[in-house]
Amino acid sequence: MVGYIIGGVFLALALVIFVRTLLFKPRRETRGEVEAVEVDGTAAALRLSEMIKCKTVSSTDKSEEDEREFEKFESLLPRLFPTLFSVAEYTRVSDRALLLRWRGKGEGNPTVLMAHYDVVSIVAENWEKPAFDGIIEDGVVWGRGAIDTKGTLNGALSAAEQLASEGFIPERDVYFAFAGDEEINGHGAQDIVAIFRERGITPELVLDEGGAVITGIFPGVKSPAAVIGIAEKGMVNIEYSVSGGGGHASNPKPHTPVGKLSAACVRVEKKPPFKYRVTAPTGAMFDTLGRHSTPLYRMIFANLWLFGPILALIGRLSGGQINAVGRTTVAFTQMQGSAGINVIPPVATMGSNSRILPGESVDSTFRALKKRVKDEKIEMRILSSHEPSRVSVVDCEGYTRVKKAAMDTWQEALVSPYLMTACSDARHWGEISDRVYRFSPMRLSKEENAMVHGNNERVPVSSVAETVEFYIRLIKQC
Repeated sequence: MVGYIIGGVFLALALVIFVRTLLFKPRRETRGEVEAVEVDGTAAALRLSEMIKCKTVSSTDKSEEDEREFEKFESLLPRLFPTLFSVAEYTRVSDRALLLRWRGKGEGNPTVLMAHYDVVSIVAENWEKPAFDGIIEDGVVWGRGAIDTKGTLNGALSAAEQLASEGFIPERDVYFAFAGDEEINGHGAQDIVAIFRERGITPELVLDEGGAVITGIFPGVKSPAAVIGIAEKGMVNIEYSVSGGGGHASNPKPHTPVGKLSAACVRVEKKPPFKYRVTAPTGAMFDTLGRHSTPLYRMIFANLWLFGPILALIGRLSGGQINAVGRTTVAFTQMQGSAGINVIPPVATMGSNSRILPGESVDSTFRALKKRVKDEKIEMRILSSHEPSRVSVVDCEGYTRVKKAAMDTWQEALVSPYLMTACSDARHWGEISDRVYRFSPMRLSKEENAMVHGNNERVPVSSVAETVEFYIRLIKQC
């Protein structure tokens, strides 16, 4: 009798799983007639090339910076986009914070198109071509910033230049907000947001860097996906230090400062203190892209109430994106001891970088790590941090505009919300708007996407043209 009951329960469970998986199918998207957009991709690529030639490296090591290069970039913009600068109001908000206002025909909440024009430093010998020569070869634009994010800055301004030259005027104001200190968490974007707050302006749409159009980024989905970040994780950098007597390595104590830190590192990595949670942005992505996945993955995403722990285990064991979107992460990135191989350091330090899920906090992350380290002799302190961003809404005109522009530009792509695991200047705009989105409108291969902050950053001219096309479609809706 018991066997029949157990069998019946399993049969009912299997039936529920089967039916839910069967119903978990792609939603029909209403795609209207797509207006053709003509873009001069060669001209846009040449503009991007000129921008790349400005060596706008921002760094905490000020010896790597050259303020003249930032001034060169700023003075370059009116020459590259003369029509737009003739009809728009230009303001240098603060050092490296630039704002353009293209007045619309009427009132209404404006659109803000963001990008940053500073770039990270390079190791020249690791590049196949010079990083700041703006070389265009075999249909590809080479150089630091081609993707992150002079590419999108160029796309937005090239689109506006073309439309302005055609006599187009947006229905509502369009702002172009560019910071030159994003890579060092500077204050440029905050200075621009402060102006909007003081003037009582609430944007209908803020668009900054984030997801792109990439194939193979979601399990079991073969189509390219255009993922739009509706939130981003928070961040905290923590230093761990142990003080000891130091001394010669020939007479070590049972546990050296480096050994104690290593043991703490192992304790945290062996059993991370953060639970796997499907937040609203990640749930929206699973619900959108999961419907287009292979049968096995569709079954998992259709029945997260049952298979959620399995997904969490997969993420924990394999790491990567599936883990990062569902868990506050911790990565140990630095360890320092003595300068001599035969010297026990009097002080050893270790550093970790954590990315924090929405709904958690800097404080909760710090306390969880301190509890897992479980060693009173290890001193922990926060070096820098910021909380997770506000989660933006998707049932609004702003998100609909971005989605439509992406669908019309990349008609074969699936468009989905997602949680951005990196940091951007967009988080500052959450103080005044819940319509802040993170999408870098570029078609990128996995290889090209991995070049951000890496070697040989480059982008095809065809992608440069598509970026301009996207912004034309978006601005026409504003």
